[in-house]
Amino acid sequence: MGILRSLGIGRALDRPAIARKLARMLLILHSKIYPMLGRFASSAEGGLHPKHRLMNYHKFFVDNVAENDIVLDVGCGNGALSYDIARKARFVEAVEKEEKNIKICREKYSRENIKYVMADINDYVTERKISLIILSNVLEHIDDRRILLKRLGSISSRIFIRAPLITRDWIALYKKELGLQYMLDKSHKIEYTIEEFIREIEEGGFEIQKYSVQFGEIWAAVVKKD
Repeated sequence: MGILRSLGIGRALDRPAIARKLARMLLILHSKIYPMLGRFASSAEGGLHPKHRLMNYHKFFVDNVAENDIVLDVGCGNGALSYDIARKARFVEAVEKEEKNIKICREKYSRENIKYVMADINDYVTERKISLIILSNVLEHIDDRRILLKRLGSISSRIFIRAPLITRDWIALYKKELGLQYMLDKSHKIEYTIEEFIREIEEGGFEIQKYSVQFGEIWAAVVKKD
């Protein structure tokens, strides 16, 4: 507070209209800096975002996979998660629509019990009997999420999901309230409240078996309704 006042900025704190404008400007700057920080941090880590290491979300999926599971990893990205799951599961079929990601998958994360396929999951048909589906930071990128869930329900009765929450902090909620860009990624179609997530999963033909909130995300195991 003393620093702000010494710069002359602190006077704005006594004038709500000016403080509101400054707060808005800083929130816009925050939205621009966040992805930039991610790119620099990834470069500093050799190309892999440090959130993967710090959040250790791979453990959630691996711990819940059985040794006899045949897993479908939807939107597998660079293949790092598929690789870790395949170290425990019987087989992993990993689907990714971005060619550059598939190239990384095959170069860096190949195993005998992983099959990487470049395809859109909406068009993909598997010949394997899938016992478990992984959706790690995938749902929030999909427009027709309920339709996708219903389609996946015809493939397997079990899905493990990781998705972002808008309730991760007050800043996201405040940005939304002010009509500003509040999502972590501009390609996101939604960032959930717990209630929205539960409702969407149920409308997609599933029900939540268990979930926890970690790092501003919901990590859930869902099963198909009887």
